[in-house]
Amino acid sequence: MRFSSYQNLRKKLLDRETSCEAVVHDYLERILKNRDRNVYITVFNERALERARELDRKLGDGRKPGKLFGLPMAIKDNLSVEGASLTCASRILSHYTAVYNATAVERLLAEDAVFLGKVNMDEFAMGSSNENSAFGPVPNPYDKTRVPGGSSGGSAAAVAGDLAMVALGSDTGGSVRQPAGFCNVVGLKPTYGRISRYGLVAFGSSFDQIGVLSKNCDDAAQVLNVVAGKDDADTTSSHHVVPDYAEEMDRVSVKGLKIGVPKEYFPENLDEGVAAVVSERLEELQEAGAELLEITLPESDYAIAAYYILTTAEASSNLARFDGARYGYRSQNAEDLGGMYVNSRTEGFGSEVKRRIMLGTYVLSAGYYDTYYKKAQQVRRIFLNRYQEALGKVDVIAGPTSPFPPFGIGDKVSDPLEMYLADVFTVPASIAGMPALSVPAGFDGSGLPVGLQLIGDFFEEGKLLGIAREIQGGQEQ
Repeated sequence: MRFSSYQNLRKKLLDRETSCEAVVHDYLERILKNRDRNVYITVFNERALERARELDRKLGDGRKPGKLFGLPMAIKDNLSVEGASLTCASRILSHYTAVYNATAVERLLAEDAVFLGKVNMDEFAMGSSNENSAFGPVPNPYDKTRVPGGSSGGSAAAVAGDLAMVALGSDTGGSVRQPAGFCNVVGLKPTYGRISRYGLVAFGSSFDQIGVLSKNCDDAAQVLNVVAGKDDADTTSSHHVVPDYAEEMDRVSVKGLKIGVPKEYFPENLDEGVAAVVSERLEELQEAGAELLEITLPESDYAIAAYYILTTAEASSNLARFDGARYGYRSQNAEDLGGMYVNSRTEGFGSEVKRRIMLGTYVLSAGYYDTYYKKAQQVRRIFLNRYQEALGKVDVIAGPTSPFPPFGIGDKVSDPLEMYLADVFTVPASIAGMPALSVPAGFDGSGLPVGLQLIGDFFEEGKLLGIAREIQGGQEQ
Protein backbone atom coordinates (compact mmCIF):
# COMPACT_ATOMS: atom_id res chain seq x y z
CA MET A 1 0.00 0.00 0.00
CA ARG A 2 1.94 3.01 -1.30
CA PHE A 3 0.67 6.55 -1.84
CA SER A 4 2.28 9.23 -3.99
CA SER A 5 1.21 12.07 -1.70
CA TYR A 6 -0.77 12.83 1.41
CA GLN A 7 -3.53 14.35 -0.72
CA ASN A 8 -3.91 10.99 -2.43
CA LEU A 9 -3.95 9.14 0.90
CA ARG A 10 -6.41 11.60 2.44
CA LYS A 11 -8.88 11.12 -0.40
CA LYS A 12 -8.73 7.33 0.02
CA LEU A 13 -9.28 7.66 3.78
CA LEU A 14 -12.20 10.08 3.55
CA ASP A 15 -13.84 8.03 0.79
CA ARG A 16 -13.52 4.95 3.05
CA GLU A 17 -11.50 3.11 0.39
CA THR A 18 -9.02 2.28 3.14
CA SER A 19 -8.72 2.91 6.87
CA CYS A 20 -6.18 4.61 9.10
CA GLU A 21 -5.61 1.30 10.85
CA ALA A 22 -4.83 -0.48 7.57
CA VAL A 23 -2.44 2.26 6.48
CA VAL A 24 -0.61 2.38 9.82
CA HIS A 25 -0.44 -1.42 9.98
CA ASP A 26 1.12 -1.45 6.51
CA TYR A 27 3.78 1.07 7.54
CA LEU A 28 4.55 -0.81 10.76
CA GLU A 29 4.93 -4.05 8.81
CA ARG A 30 7.37 -2.35 6.46
CA ILE A 31 9.34 -0.92 9.39
CA LEU A 32 9.57 -4.40 10.92
CA LYS A 33 10.78 -5.95 7.66
CA ASN A 34 13.44 -3.25 7.31
CA ARG A 35 14.91 -3.31 10.82
CA ASP A 36 18.37 -3.72 9.29
CA ARG A 37 18.11 -0.13 8.03
CA ASN A 38 18.31 1.01 11.67
CA VAL A 39 16.03 3.96 10.87
CA TYR A 40 13.83 3.84 13.98
CA ILE A 41 15.13 4.01 17.53
CA THR A 42 11.63 3.51 18.93
CA VAL A 43 8.61 2.14 17.04
CA PHE A 44 5.25 2.97 18.64
CA ASN A 45 3.44 -0.16 17.35
CA GLU A 46 0.32 -0.51 19.58
CA ARG A 47 0.30 3.19 20.35
CA ALA A 48 0.18 4.05 16.65
CA LEU A 49 -2.44 1.41 15.90
CA GLU A 50 -4.66 2.60 18.75
CA ARG A 51 -4.33 6.16 17.49
CA ALA A 52 -5.35 4.96 14.00
CA ARG A 53 -8.39 3.13 15.38
CA GLU A 54 -9.37 6.26 17.29
CA LEU A 55 -9.24 8.28 14.05
CA ASP A 56 -11.29 5.67 12.21
CA ARG A 57 -13.94 5.91 14.94
CA LYS A 58 -13.87 9.70 14.65
CA LEU A 59 -14.60 9.49 10.93
CA GLY A 60 -17.26 6.87 11.52
CA ASP A 61 -18.99 9.11 14.07
CA GLY A 62 -19.23 11.89 11.51
CA ARG A 63 -16.80 14.20 13.29
CA LYS A 64 -14.74 16.59 11.16
CA PRO A 65 -11.32 15.18 10.25
CA GLY A 66 -8.24 17.26 10.98
CA LYS A 67 -6.06 18.85 8.31
CA LEU A 68 -3.57 15.97 8.52
CA PHE A 69 -6.05 13.19 9.16
CA GLY A 70 -4.25 9.85 9.16
CA LEU A 71 -0.87 11.21 7.99
CA PRO A 72 1.79 8.61 9.04
CA MET A 73 4.77 10.53 10.42
CA ALA A 74 8.21 9.89 11.89
CA ILE A 75 9.64 12.15 14.58
CA LYS A 76 13.35 12.83 15.07
CA ASP A 77 14.40 11.62 18.50
CA ASN A 78 15.30 15.06 19.83
CA LEU A 79 11.64 16.13 19.85
CA SER A 80 9.57 15.50 22.93
CA VAL A 81 6.58 13.14 22.64
CA GLU A 82 4.84 12.59 25.96
CA GLY A 83 5.27 9.07 27.32
CA ALA A 84 7.84 8.08 24.67
CA SER A 85 11.59 7.76 24.93
CA LEU A 86 13.64 10.86 24.18
CA THR A 87 17.22 9.74 23.62
CA CYS A 88 18.77 12.27 21.20
CA ALA A 89 20.60 9.10 20.04
CA SER A 90 22.83 9.41 23.10
CA ARG A 91 23.72 6.96 25.84
CA ILE A 92 23.29 9.74 28.37
CA LEU A 93 19.52 9.81 27.66
CA SER A 94 19.08 6.15 26.74
CA HIS A 95 16.43 5.51 29.41
CA TYR A 96 14.75 8.92 29.54
CA THR A 97 10.99 9.23 28.90
CA ALA A 98 9.50 12.58 27.86
CA VAL A 99 6.90 14.08 30.18
CA TYR A 100 5.29 16.52 27.72
CA ASN A 101 4.71 17.12 24.01
CA ALA A 102 6.72 19.57 21.95
CA THR A 103 4.52 22.35 20.57
CA ALA A 104 5.02 21.08 17.00
CA VAL A 105 4.01 17.59 18.12
CA GLU A 106 0.94 18.94 19.94
CA ARG A 107 -0.19 20.84 16.85
CA LEU A 108 0.24 17.77 14.63
CA LEU A 109 -1.77 15.62 17.03
CA ALA A 110 -4.51 18.25 17.12
CA GLU A 111 -4.87 17.89 13.33
CA ASP A 112 -5.04 14.05 13.48
CA ALA A 113 -1.53 13.04 12.38
CA VAL A 114 -0.29 9.59 13.44
CA PHE A 115 3.22 9.07 14.82
CA LEU A 116 4.89 5.80 13.87
CA GLY A 117 7.93 6.26 16.11
CA LYS A 118 11.14 8.14 16.86
CA VAL A 119 13.92 7.98 14.27
CA ASN A 120 17.70 7.80 14.41
CA MET A 121 19.99 10.82 14.28
CA ASP A 122 23.48 12.07 15.04
CA GLU A 123 23.86 12.36 18.82
CA PHE A 124 22.34 15.63 20.04
CA ALA A 125 22.03 16.62 16.34
CA MET A 126 25.81 16.97 16.03
CA GLY A 127 26.98 15.49 12.76
CA SER A 128 26.59 15.31 9.00
CA SER A 129 26.37 11.57 8.43
CA ASN A 130 24.21 9.90 11.12
CA GLU A 131 27.33 7.94 12.18
CA ASN A 132 27.52 9.64 15.59
CA SER A 133 24.45 7.86 16.95
CA ALA A 134 24.81 5.67 20.04
CA PHE A 135 22.44 3.27 18.20
CA GLY A 136 24.67 2.91 15.15
CA PRO A 137 24.57 4.44 11.66
CA VAL A 138 21.68 4.48 9.20
CA PRO A 139 22.50 3.34 5.64
CA ASN A 140 21.50 5.45 2.66
CA PRO A 141 18.32 4.05 1.02
CA TYR A 142 20.01 4.26 -2.41
CA ASP A 143 23.29 2.59 -1.39
CA LYS A 144 23.60 0.85 1.98
CA THR A 145 27.39 1.34 1.98
CA ARG A 146 26.88 5.11 2.11
CA VAL A 147 25.56 7.58 4.68
CA PRO A 148 22.10 9.21 4.53
CA GLY A 149 23.48 12.53 5.76
CA GLY A 150 22.89 14.09 9.13
CA SER A 151 21.90 14.88 11.66
CA SER A 152 18.34 14.15 10.48
CA GLY A 153 19.51 11.09 8.56
CA GLY A 154 16.87 8.86 10.11
CA SER A 155 14.11 11.29 9.14
CA ALA A 156 15.32 11.49 5.53
CA ALA A 157 15.84 7.72 5.25
CA ALA A 158 12.37 7.05 6.69
CA VAL A 159 10.67 9.18 4.02
CA ALA A 160 12.88 7.98 1.17
CA GLY A 161 12.44 4.34 2.18
CA ASP A 162 8.63 4.51 2.54
CA LEU A 163 8.89 3.98 6.31
CA ALA A 164 6.94 7.21 6.91
CA MET A 165 5.13 9.60 4.60
CA VAL A 166 6.49 12.77 6.24
CA ALA A 167 9.05 13.29 8.99
CA LEU A 168 10.06 16.10 11.31
CA GLY A 169 13.73 16.83 11.70
CA SER A 170 15.81 19.65 13.11
CA ASP A 171 18.22 21.90 11.25
CA THR A 172 21.05 23.76 12.99
CA GLY A 173 23.48 24.15 10.09
CA GLY A 174 21.94 22.00 7.38
CA SER A 175 20.70 18.94 9.25
CA VAL A 176 17.40 18.79 7.35
CA ARG A 177 18.62 19.95 3.94
CA GLN A 178 21.83 17.93 3.62
CA PRO A 179 20.24 14.52 4.40
CA ALA A 180 17.30 15.47 2.17
CA GLY A 181 19.80 16.00 -0.65
CA PHE A 182 21.55 12.70 0.09
CA CYS A 183 18.24 10.77 0.18
CA ASN A 184 16.39 12.38 -2.74
CA VAL A 185 13.59 14.00 -0.72
CA VAL A 186 12.41 17.55 -0.03
CA GLY A 187 13.88 19.08 3.12
CA LEU A 188 12.66 22.47 4.35
CA LYS A 189 14.32 24.60 7.03
CA PRO A 190 11.94 27.50 7.72
CA THR A 191 12.88 30.99 8.87
CA TYR A 192 14.28 31.00 12.40
CA GLY A 193 11.30 31.43 14.73
CA ARG A 194 8.73 30.23 12.17
CA ILE A 195 8.18 27.01 14.17
CA SER A 196 8.28 26.90 17.96
CA ARG A 197 11.34 25.18 19.42
CA TYR A 198 9.52 24.29 22.64
CA GLY A 199 10.15 20.60 23.21
CA LEU A 200 13.17 20.44 20.89
CA VAL A 201 16.30 19.47 22.81
CA ALA A 202 18.70 22.36 22.29
CA PHE A 203 22.01 22.15 20.45
CA GLY A 204 22.62 25.73 19.27
CA SER A 205 19.64 27.74 20.46
CA SER A 206 20.08 30.70 18.10
CA PHE A 207 20.36 28.34 15.11
CA ASP A 208 18.08 25.37 15.83
CA GLN A 209 14.90 25.14 13.78
CA ILE A 210 12.44 22.29 13.32
CA GLY A 211 12.13 21.29 9.67
CA VAL A 212 9.98 19.09 7.44
CA LEU A 213 11.07 16.21 5.19
CA SER A 214 8.70 14.82 2.56
CA LYS A 215 8.67 13.37 -0.94
CA ASN A 216 6.95 16.39 -2.45
CA CYS A 217 6.49 20.08 -1.76
CA ASP A 218 2.71 19.93 -1.28
CA ASP A 219 3.04 17.57 1.69
CA ALA A 220 5.70 19.81 3.24
CA ALA A 221 3.45 22.86 2.80
CA GLN A 222 0.50 21.16 4.50
CA VAL A 223 2.59 20.15 7.51
CA LEU A 224 4.20 23.59 7.72
CA ASN A 225 0.76 25.21 7.76
CA VAL A 226 -0.05 23.22 10.89
CA VAL A 227 3.18 23.55 12.89
CA ALA A 228 4.09 27.17 12.05
CA GLY A 229 3.09 30.13 14.19
CA LYS A 230 3.63 31.99 17.44
CA ASP A 231 3.91 29.98 20.65
CA ASP A 232 3.81 31.60 24.08
CA ALA A 233 6.07 28.83 25.38
CA ASP A 234 8.87 29.95 23.04
CA THR A 235 9.80 33.63 23.17
CA THR A 236 11.92 33.24 20.01
CA SER A 237 8.91 32.15 17.95
CA SER A 238 7.66 34.77 15.52
CA HIS A 239 4.39 36.72 15.47
CA HIS A 240 4.65 36.89 11.68
CA VAL A 241 1.36 35.83 10.10
CA VAL A 242 1.17 32.24 8.87
CA PRO A 243 -0.05 32.31 5.25
CA ASP A 244 -1.72 29.55 3.30
CA TYR A 245 1.39 27.98 1.84
CA ALA A 246 -0.55 26.09 -0.83
CA GLU A 247 -1.89 29.40 -2.15
CA GLU A 248 1.57 30.96 -2.04
CA MET A 249 2.97 28.02 -4.00
CA ASP A 250 0.27 28.37 -6.64
CA ARG A 251 1.16 32.04 -7.15
CA VAL A 252 4.79 31.26 -7.99
CA SER A 253 5.75 31.61 -11.64
CA VAL A 254 9.14 30.68 -13.01
CA LYS A 255 8.77 33.14 -15.85
CA GLY A 256 10.59 36.34 -14.97
CA LEU A 257 12.03 34.84 -11.77
CA LYS A 258 15.50 36.17 -10.92
CA ILE A 259 17.70 33.38 -9.58
CA GLY A 260 21.00 34.35 -8.00
CA VAL A 261 23.76 31.78 -8.52
CA PRO A 262 26.74 32.53 -6.24
CA LYS A 263 30.07 31.73 -7.86
CA GLU A 264 31.26 30.65 -4.40
CA TYR A 265 28.76 27.77 -4.59
CA PHE A 266 30.54 26.39 -7.68
CA PRO A 267 34.20 26.20 -6.67
CA GLU A 268 36.80 24.31 -8.69
CA ASN A 269 36.79 21.39 -6.24
CA LEU A 270 33.01 20.89 -6.48
CA ASP A 271 32.17 17.30 -7.39
CA GLU A 272 31.71 17.12 -11.16
CA GLY A 273 28.56 15.00 -10.95
CA VAL A 274 26.94 17.39 -8.47
CA ALA A 275 27.87 20.42 -10.58
CA ALA A 276 26.46 18.84 -13.75
CA VAL A 277 23.12 17.85 -12.23
CA VAL A 278 22.53 21.19 -10.47
CA SER A 279 23.56 23.17 -13.57
CA GLU A 280 21.16 21.15 -15.69
CA ARG A 281 18.24 21.97 -13.37
CA LEU A 282 19.14 25.66 -13.38
CA GLU A 283 19.33 25.68 -17.17
CA GLU A 284 15.85 24.12 -17.32
CA LEU A 285 14.54 26.95 -15.13
CA GLN A 286 16.17 29.41 -17.49
CA GLU A 287 14.52 27.75 -20.48
CA ALA A 288 11.19 28.05 -18.64
CA GLY A 289 11.62 31.82 -18.41
CA ALA A 290 13.73 32.41 -15.31
CA GLU A 291 16.76 34.70 -15.37
CA LEU A 292 20.03 33.32 -13.97
CA LEU A 293 22.25 36.00 -12.45
CA GLU A 294 25.77 35.30 -11.23
CA ILE A 295 26.24 36.89 -7.82
CA THR A 296 29.09 36.91 -5.34
CA LEU A 297 29.07 36.28 -1.60
CA PRO A 298 32.74 36.92 -0.81
CA GLU A 299 32.67 36.02 2.89
CA SER A 300 31.49 32.45 2.20
CA ASP A 301 34.89 31.00 3.12
CA TYR A 302 34.31 32.07 6.73
CA ALA A 303 30.94 30.33 7.10
CA ILE A 304 32.15 27.03 8.56
CA ALA A 305 34.57 28.71 11.00
CA ALA A 306 31.98 31.17 12.29
CA TYR A 307 29.29 28.50 12.53
CA TYR A 308 31.36 26.04 14.55
CA ILE A 309 32.59 28.69 16.94
CA LEU A 310 29.07 29.93 17.65
CA THR A 311 27.26 26.59 17.79
CA THR A 312 29.88 24.84 19.92
CA ALA A 313 29.77 27.76 22.35
CA GLU A 314 26.00 27.41 22.64
CA ALA A 315 26.26 23.62 22.85
CA SER A 316 28.73 23.75 25.74
CA SER A 317 26.16 25.77 27.67
CA ASN A 318 23.08 23.79 26.62
CA LEU A 319 24.59 20.39 27.39
CA ALA A 320 25.81 21.39 30.84
CA ARG A 321 22.47 20.17 32.22
CA PHE A 322 23.36 16.55 31.43
CA ASP A 323 25.48 15.85 34.46
CA GLY A 324 24.05 12.62 35.91
CA ALA A 325 22.49 14.41 38.87
CA ARG A 326 18.89 15.04 37.80
CA TYR A 327 18.01 12.76 34.89
CA GLY A 328 19.59 10.57 32.28
CA TYR A 329 22.64 8.34 32.60
CA ARG A 330 24.58 8.30 35.89
CA SER A 331 27.94 6.58 36.16
CA GLN A 332 28.38 3.99 38.90
CA ASN A 333 32.14 4.52 38.81
CA ALA A 334 32.41 7.55 41.08
CA GLU A 335 33.47 8.11 44.67
CA ASP A 336 32.40 11.75 44.98
CA LEU A 337 30.22 14.39 43.30
CA GLY A 338 32.96 15.63 40.99
CA GLY A 339 33.73 12.10 39.92
CA MET A 340 30.06 11.47 39.16
CA TYR A 341 29.92 14.54 36.89
CA VAL A 342 33.11 13.65 35.04
CA ASN A 343 32.42 9.93 34.64
CA SER A 344 28.75 10.36 33.71
CA ARG A 345 29.65 12.74 30.90
CA THR A 346 32.69 10.73 29.81
CA GLU A 347 30.69 7.51 29.57
CA GLY A 348 27.42 9.06 28.41
CA PHE A 349 28.53 11.38 25.61
CA GLY A 350 30.02 10.24 22.30
CA SER A 351 33.28 11.55 20.89
CA GLU A 352 31.77 14.20 18.58
CA VAL A 353 29.62 15.68 21.35
CA LYS A 354 32.62 15.81 23.69
CA ARG A 355 34.70 17.44 20.96
CA ARG A 356 32.14 20.20 20.48
CA ILE A 357 31.67 20.79 24.20
CA MET A 358 35.44 21.22 24.56
CA LEU A 359 35.61 23.57 21.58
CA GLY A 360 32.72 25.63 22.90
CA THR A 361 34.16 25.88 26.38
CA TYR A 362 37.47 27.00 24.88
CA VAL A 363 36.06 29.81 22.71
CA LEU A 364 34.05 31.13 25.68
CA SER A 365 36.97 31.04 28.10
CA ALA A 366 38.71 34.14 29.43
CA GLY A 367 41.26 35.45 26.99
CA TYR A 368 39.62 33.83 23.97
CA TYR A 369 36.05 35.14 24.11
CA ASP A 370 36.82 38.35 22.19
CA THR A 371 39.21 36.63 19.79
CA TYR A 372 36.81 33.88 18.73
CA TYR A 373 33.22 34.18 19.95
CA LYS A 374 32.82 37.95 19.61
CA LYS A 375 34.53 37.95 16.21
CA ALA A 376 32.28 35.12 14.99
CA GLN A 377 29.21 37.10 16.05
CA GLN A 378 30.47 40.02 13.97
CA VAL A 379 30.97 37.73 11.00
CA ARG A 380 27.42 36.46 11.51
CA ARG A 381 26.10 39.99 11.13
CA ILE A 382 28.11 40.45 7.94
CA PHE A 383 26.59 37.25 6.52
CA LEU A 384 23.10 38.51 7.29
CA ASN A 385 23.82 41.82 5.56
CA ARG A 386 25.35 40.15 2.49
CA TYR A 387 22.47 37.75 2.00
CA GLN A 388 19.88 40.48 2.47
CA GLU A 389 21.71 42.63 -0.08
CA ALA A 390 21.77 39.73 -2.54
CA LEU A 391 18.08 38.93 -2.03
CA GLY A 392 17.28 42.58 -2.66
CA LYS A 393 18.46 42.02 -6.23
CA VAL A 394 17.23 38.47 -6.89
CA ASP A 395 14.17 36.46 -5.89
CA VAL A 396 16.05 33.43 -4.67
CA ILE A 397 19.60 32.09 -4.28
CA ALA A 398 20.31 28.66 -5.77
CA GLY A 399 23.15 26.15 -5.73
CA PRO A 400 24.13 22.64 -4.65
CA THR A 401 22.95 21.39 -1.27
CA SER A 402 26.24 19.55 -0.67
CA PRO A 403 29.64 19.77 -2.41
CA PHE A 404 29.67 16.01 -2.94
CA PRO A 405 27.22 13.09 -3.20
CA PRO A 406 26.58 10.68 -0.29
CA PHE A 407 29.95 9.40 0.94
CA GLY A 408 30.82 5.97 2.27
CA ILE A 409 30.10 4.96 5.85
CA GLY A 410 33.36 5.46 7.75
CA ASP A 411 35.03 7.56 5.02
CA LYS A 412 35.15 10.82 6.99
CA VAL A 413 34.82 9.73 10.62
CA SER A 414 38.55 10.15 11.32
CA ASP A 415 38.68 13.64 9.79
CA PRO A 416 36.23 16.00 11.53
CA LEU A 417 37.21 19.00 9.39
CA GLU A 418 36.44 17.10 6.18
CA MET A 419 33.12 16.03 7.68
CA TYR A 420 32.25 19.63 8.59
CA LEU A 421 32.71 20.67 4.96
CA ALA A 422 29.62 18.64 4.07
CA ASP A 423 27.64 21.63 5.39
CA VAL A 424 29.60 24.36 3.61
CA PHE A 425 26.63 25.40 1.42
CA THR A 426 23.89 24.95 4.02
CA VAL A 427 25.49 26.79 6.94
CA PRO A 428 25.13 30.38 5.56
CA ALA A 429 21.30 30.32 5.60
CA SER A 430 21.41 29.06 9.19
CA ILE A 431 23.83 31.80 10.21
CA ALA A 432 21.46 34.39 8.72
CA GLY A 433 18.29 32.66 10.01
CA MET A 434 16.79 32.62 6.53
CA PRO A 435 14.53 29.89 5.08
CA ALA A 436 16.11 27.33 2.79
CA LEU A 437 15.22 23.98 1.30
CA SER A 438 16.77 21.14 -0.63
CA VAL A 439 14.85 19.70 -3.55
CA PRO A 440 15.80 16.53 -5.46
CA ALA A 441 17.75 17.56 -8.55
CA GLY A 442 18.46 14.15 -10.04
CA PHE A 443 21.24 11.56 -9.89
CA ASP A 444 24.92 11.67 -10.74
CA GLY A 445 26.71 9.22 -13.03
CA SER A 446 26.93 6.67 -10.21
CA GLY A 447 23.20 6.78 -9.52
CA LEU A 448 23.56 8.76 -6.30
CA PRO A 449 21.04 11.51 -5.36
CA VAL A 450 21.93 15.18 -5.78
CA GLY A 451 20.10 17.99 -4.01
CA LEU A 452 19.60 21.58 -5.17
CA GLN A 453 19.34 24.20 -2.44
CA LEU A 454 17.14 27.30 -2.59
CA ILE A 455 17.57 30.18 -0.12
CA GLY A 456 14.92 32.89 0.25
CA ASP A 457 14.30 36.02 2.26
CA PHE A 458 12.69 35.84 5.68
CA PHE A 459 9.28 34.09 5.75
CA GLU A 460 9.35 33.25 2.03
CA GLU A 461 8.82 29.53 2.58
CA GLY A 462 5.86 29.52 0.18
CA LYS A 463 7.97 30.95 -2.64
CA LEU A 464 10.72 28.39 -2.05
CA LEU A 465 8.22 25.52 -2.06
CA GLY A 466 6.62 26.82 -5.24
CA ILE A 467 9.95 27.02 -7.10
CA ALA A 468 10.96 23.61 -5.76
CA ARG A 469 7.67 22.14 -6.99
CA GLU A 470 8.43 23.50 -10.47
CA ILE A 471 11.86 21.82 -10.34
CA GLN A 472 10.33 18.49 -9.31
CA GLY A 473 7.60 18.79 -11.91
CA GLY A 474 10.11 19.51 -14.63
CA GLN A 475 12.00 16.31 -13.85
CA GLU A 476 8.81 14.22 -13.87
CA GLN A 477 7.98 15.49 -17.34
